[in-house]
Amino acid sequence: MKIGNVDLGERPVSLAPMEDVTDPSFRLICREMGAASVYTEFVSAEALIRDIKSTTRKLAINEAERPVAIQIYGRDTDAMVEAAKIVEQAGPDILDINFGCPVKKVAGKGAGAGMLRDIPKMLDITSKVVKAVSLPVTVKTRLGWDCENKIITDLAPRLQDCGIRALTVHGRTRSQMYTGQADWTLIGELKQNPGIEIPIIGNGDITSAEQASKAFSDYGVDGIMIGRGAIGAPWIFKEVREYLETGHYTPLSDAEKFNILRRQIRESIDRIDEYRGILHIRRHLAATPLFKGIPNFRETRIRLLRADTEAEVFNLLDEISEKFFTEKEN
Repeated sequence: MKIGNVDLGERPVSLAPMEDVTDPSFRLICREMGAASVYTEFVSAEALIRDIKSTTRKLAINEAERPVAIQIYGRDTDAMVEAAKIVEQAGPDILDINFGCPVKKVAGKGAGAGMLRDIPKMLDITSKVVKAVSLPVTVKTRLGWDCENKIITDLAPRLQDCGIRALTVHGRTRSQMYTGQADWTLIGELKQNPGIEIPIIGNGDITSAEQASKAFSDYGVDGIMIGRGAIGAPWIFKEVREYLETGHYTPLSDAEKFNILRRQIRESIDRIDEYRGILHIRRHLAATPLFKGIPNFRETRIRLLRADTEAEVFNLLDEISEKFFTEKEN
């Protein structure tokens, strides 16, 4: 699958953009684990053109993580065009436009998934961003604003006409947020439309290698994007890649998974500082499937998520490894 001149290979599986999750360290780990491409946290166009440092820092790219996409969002056409030009100077491989974020502070102000209620403006932004940069421009969106307005099959050809080079669709409406089950039916219908010539990438509820394989076989998508299924589990990309290529995969050992979590903690602390780095990584520690199914784990989990020094977090991880995982092996 190609996005412009960026070749992602056959049946690529990419890391989705996620705020406070897809930092440079996590993106690099996911690439090492087999992600075909990675996406930055989304970047506010308004904050970017105002040169807000916390936003401009999101443009930093490690050469080892390529191919990498920078994603922008906003509701003003001129601001989006100006932000796109700034992003191009940062040197990503792809520029992605966020028309899918459902959170109130974004969608409620007309940006992200809020654009699903103003299609003319969505198309205007898309067309003008495409013309403003030489990068391949892609779009990520949802099925529609709500279940009564699932417009993606009509919207996709119009976005294609704006010049985008690929479209990612999350199989939920904005009103669903992240509840219920993602519906890939309309994503599959896009692939059956002979007028759709750009790659279609499916997104939503892929948490295992088997689910990824089924999404390709059942819906015919060109690529898959994994978001929440990778939080605390970047090794999912290794499992998916092996399964797609061979029909089976060899899981990493528990010790290897613990080492990956420790690396994330260290690199988060090095990138920010001890206190804020640990706060940042708690989402991964809370979500990791490594701890699921451990009996009587609640108290230990609370201690882990309240720990606020590197030494305390690592001591607890050692304790968990020795107490629960040694017993599991025995």
